[in-house]
Amino acid sequence: MSTFSPSPLVERPAAKRARRLPLWIGLGAAPAIVAGWLVWQHAGPGFRAAPKPPPPIPVVTATVRAQNFPIVLTGIGNVMALNSATVRSMVTESIVSIDFSDGQFVKKGQVLAQLEPSTYQALLDQAEANLARDQAHLANARTNLGRYVPLERQGFAPEQQVTTQEAQVAQLEASIKADEAAVAYAKTQLGYTKLVAPFDGFAGIRLLDVGNIIHSSTSRGSPSEPNALVVINQVDPISVMFALASTDIRAMQEALAKGPVKAIA
Repeated sequence: MSTFSPSPLVERPAAKRARRLPLWIGLGAAPAIVAGWLVWQHAGPGFRAAPKPPPPIPVVTATVRAQNFPIVLTGIGNVMALNSATVRSMVTESIVSIDFSDGQFVKKGQVLAQLEPSTYQALLDQAEANLARDQAHLANARTNLGRYVPLERQGFAPEQQVTTQEAQVAQLEASIKADEAAVAYAKTQLGYTKLVAPFDGFAGIRLLDVGNIIHSSTSRGSPSEPNALVVINQVDPISVMFALASTDIRAMQEALAKGPVKAIA
């Protein structure tokens, strides 16, 4: 009985070459790929992508004309009230009414507070009564003098009586002048019972309330003293205080010599 042994397969040279070809191609292409990557990395952005052109610059046209160009000097300044007044009382009395609000704009002559007027009204009434009494006495004295003068000329009245009557008339005329002065003084004192605004402006915070006694004072003390009612600040016109560099003083003087200089705050 014969046996059959399969002979081992013998690889052909052509098949070996077919399998080795892709390997050699891959090994040969690797250096080229690496070199290309290095060139791409070290190349500038312009090599990789072309830059975008810059956008067009807008151009605006205008007509040339000659005109004055304002010169502006800047500086740090403060806006201050042109006038500031502390409203005080010329008489000592209790406050019966407050006729303004804190921060209110008030007009010149506007009544801000009313003081108790009864005492000063009584003094005015008394002065006017004295004036009326003396005016009546003067009228009577002048009537008597008019009677004595003709009698004295006719010899029916002594000269001394006429002289005495003339002196009485002159005395009463002087009394009437004093009475008129007393009436004017009493009216002034009565007017002091109304505290008014000295000018247009804004009222500050009131320092006294209804029922407080405000004291007469002509001193220039602190606004917080008990004889001060409120502070009024004038704002129209207003004062602006500012500082400029020394190099700008000459230009400022030249501008002021030509006319008013506008200040913008």
